[in-house]
Amino acid sequence: MAGRIPQDFIDDLLNRTDIADVVEERITLKRTGRNYSGLCPFHQEKTPSFSVNPEKQFYYCFGCGAGGNAIGFVMEYDRIDFPQAVETLARRVGIDVPQEAGAPQKNQKLQNSYQILDCTARFYQHQLKKHPEKQKAINYLKQRGLSGEIAQRFQIGYAPPGWDNLINHLQQLPELKDKASQKELDDAGLVILKEQENRCYDRFRDRIIFPIVDMRGRVIAFGGRVLTDEKPKYLNSPETDTFHKNRELYGLYQARQINRNLEKVVIVEGYMDVVALAQFDISNAVATLGTATSEHHLTRLFKVVNEVVFCFDGDNAGRKAASRALETALALMEDGRQARFLFLPEGEDPDTLVRQEGSDAFKQRIDTAKPLSEFFFDSLSESLDIESQEGRARLSAIAMPLIEKIPGQVFQQLMKQQMSEMAGITSDFLQQITPAPEPAPSYESASPEYEPSAIGDDYWQQPSAPSRQAERYRPRQALKPSSLGTRAIRWLLHNPKLALKVDFETTEALSALLDPELSMLRALVEQLRPNPTLPTALILMEWQEDPNFELLCQLTEQELLIADISHMETEFIDCLHQLVRKTEEAKLDYLKKKNLSSLTDEEKRLLKKLLLRT
Repeated sequence: MAGRIPQDFIDDLLNRTDIADVVEERITLKRTGRNYSGLCPFHQEKTPSFSVNPEKQFYYCFGCGAGGNAIGFVMEYDRIDFPQAVETLARRVGIDVPQEAGAPQKNQKLQNSYQILDCTARFYQHQLKKHPEKQKAINYLKQRGLSGEIAQRFQIGYAPPGWDNLINHLQQLPELKDKASQKELDDAGLVILKEQENRCYDRFRDRIIFPIVDMRGRVIAFGGRVLTDEKPKYLNSPETDTFHKNRELYGLYQARQINRNLEKVVIVEGYMDVVALAQFDISNAVATLGTATSEHHLTRLFKVVNEVVFCFDGDNAGRKAASRALETALALMEDGRQARFLFLPEGEDPDTLVRQEGSDAFKQRIDTAKPLSEFFFDSLSESLDIESQEGRARLSAIAMPLIEKIPGQVFQQLMKQQMSEMAGITSDFLQQITPAPEPAPSYESASPEYEPSAIGDDYWQQPSAPSRQAERYRPRQALKPSSLGTRAIRWLLHNPKLALKVDFETTEALSALLDPELSMLRALVEQLRPNPTLPTALILMEWQEDPNFELLCQLTEQELLIADISHMETEFIDCLHQLVRKTEEAKLDYLKKKNLSSLTDEEKRLLKKLLLRT
């Protein structure tokens, strides 16, 4: 299959597909009321927490948070990408997948790159077995303690000395006829092209080669390590259409091949660390590719496991790297997730240490790694005198804005409780003095003649035109499950036609405060107003990358005690009225705090209007 798939076809495909049938073809389900339940295929469990809702056509696991529509389930279970999942479901219902104009050419170019990269990996593996200078590469790998089985698992190869070994080989392959031009090899990141000098030569020369593969096992790039003291020690492929280094993790595919039900993943720094640990039966290690651990990396890992262990050298550089990883992890610490920090003795790395002390001792280090909460407070208080009142006050001032970034409500509250105990003050008082991590709320006037600058651009904002769904505002903070805004979202998810009951003035009022619940509620209303009969699975599909996706799935799964549509509408409208009052109270509170003489005429008219309503 080639090309971009039209959205209307995807919608039609999901409407033709019964997700219960799709899931039941892969796992055992049992009817439980209106839903189906079973053991989750994405994490180990003894009591079923995996639920399939045939009415709303989506699945959700209350244990690990996995959820989505039929396409998402096939992607996760079959470990294939989006186009392949669509093709799988299309074949199942007996229809062909159409393509948008102009896309096949781009897709064909990408497929050519995958084919070239696969041929390249096989070339490097062959050179490790047959090249006249293979022995120095083999000796190096043996010296590092690697077996042939591990080398085969990771497809390790050898790029021999010479400027054009790979170029000549690829251009002679029948299967790559007319596909391996210098430009195409350059696009795949395999050569260095000097157009001005009319020169082209192999990027990797006289190096041990580590193929980098994606979650489908396709080769997408390479890393090469020198056999001498030459610099740079490691050389990676450049960014290409197939390879984005801030998203990929070396060794994740192999780890999942060994154990589909991973419980934790150890994040190390280099290729050899991953491979050496695998040699010692520690097959759950991955490495970032020359970059710090990013949110993309952690988001991907937390879809696979609930616990990550960062492994760093014990020197200053390692601790600085750990501090950066800590701040990145905070924003992704949903309740139920864990992050730990393992610091190795100075001068050691996982490769050298596991060979010295063996796998059992190293596994013990992993199991006893420092929890995120402990490392958080240790690192922040390291240069402070927390025995003094001034030091404890300084610690709370530094820590609380970071704690506010934690999306997990229970974990965040526990961190605040620990902070209050360290500072020697009550949790309630600490909460009151905590500075907000986000900017102050912004008011967007529903009145077209209103000038936000009359109140101040630092507090109020100009209303924005309704955005397309793909570009709508995504709340960065976690929703509160019991809040008024979340209750309104719950009503809307259960009955999308309620979006037609929200007029445009109310929609603008909902966006008055930069509040995650109100922003999401407005976005959902704008999503559903043009199509109030949209199936729940398609609604949720638009929010799969949002940090609140799991909560949206839970809200949709919850049974409503009110079945009568008129009563449901009354409850929803009542929620909206309360939310609008909330925004007006915020406006009024702000204006009353200002000196009356400093108010503009517009502000005075607005203040009078709001006072008359109270």
